[in-house]
Amino acid sequence: MRSVLDEPRPSCPPVRVWRDWALLAVVVASGLLEAAARDDLPLPWLSVLVTVGLAPTLLWRRTHPFAMVAIAFGVSAVVDLALLFADAPALDSYVVVYFLLLPYSLFRWGSGRESVAGLAVVLVAAAIGLYATWPGPADAIGGMAVLLSTVALGLSVRAQHGAGERRLEQVKSEERVQLARELHDTVAHHVSAIAIQAQAGRALARTSPASSLAALEVIEAEASRTLAEMRAMVRVLRNQKPADFAPQPGVADLDSLLGPPQAVPGVEVKLSGELDGLPTTVDAAIFRIAQEAVTNARSHARNATRIEVCVAGERSCVRLHVEDDGEAHPAGPSPGSGFGLVGMGERAHLLGGTCVAGPRAERGWAVDVMLPLEVTA
Repeated sequence: MRSVLDEPRPSCPPVRVWRDWALLAVVVASGLLEAAARDDLPLPWLSVLVTVGLAPTLLWRRTHPFAMVAIAFGVSAVVDLALLFADAPALDSYVVVYFLLLPYSLFRWGSGRESVAGLAVVLVAAAIGLYATWPGPADAIGGMAVLLSTVALGLSVRAQHGAGERRLEQVKSEERVQLARELHDTVAHHVSAIAIQAQAGRALARTSPASSLAALEVIEAEASRTLAEMRAMVRVLRNQKPADFAPQPGVADLDSLLGPPQAVPGVEVKLSGELDGLPTTVDAAIFRIAQEAVTNARSHARNATRIEVCVAGERSCVRLHVEDDGEAHPAGPSPGSGFGLVGMGERAHLLGGTCVAGPRAERGWAVDVMLPLEVTA
């Protein structure tokens, strides 16, 4: 009960549109026409006053559902009680069927507390109406069934739209995680390369001007690629035309991690086994994880001279092993220093694989990844 009462209103109920005004016009015209055409309508002037006078509640049924239910059904109950005490015939207007839209709107757009309170008002008014115009058990049960069906319909539509909104939020969350992962794996990789080359160029500026010039060329190339990727992502985020992304890199593109020949530490790539025809997701994940592992080694492995990247294709899986010979910190990279290790683990786990990273027994740091070839949903 507490969860029902604490249920908030759905966000952004629709404002009044032309269809609401058209509905109001139809109800008013129908009420006037019924009063003029029906000879058996008791108290036609009062019937028109109640039917037409309460019709404007339809205009605010979404934005103020409880208030409109309280007004419409409250006035109807008061009129029925007054006629009952005056021993006058009860109203019998067919047009009053539009009242059913109000409970529907209450359970579609109202909060939990409003729905509970509004249902109490509706049931009290319905009970008074049945007592005043007792039509027999069959008609009474049928009328209550129709009334409760509108309540059930409102709840059903609300639940369906709520599930759709939750699915949309889940998709947005997944897209944000994917975007963050791509930003880290692509842009951060290029920025790290720029920083490393800038440090190398500054260190060699006095002793080897040619090496500094080569470092500047690498920085220029990396900066151009970073700018292009950032512009592509910004175009997507601004809901402009989708960018013409290049195909996802894979195992065949691992040579792009080698860097310039004079780079220290140097990168060595070794491929073995059957690596043709890998699933696209596995192929891209191998490259991204290897890229992140190489970037981490270049950034954190002190006095490293080499980084070795080994990819082995087996019958049912692909294995990736990246190691360096640097003097890694005994405790490894700081867990709060970035999202590289988290991203590598997420990529592997999403594909049903494993990712283990840690210091080697002899020297340096190692990353071991296993990805199955058959990726399940």
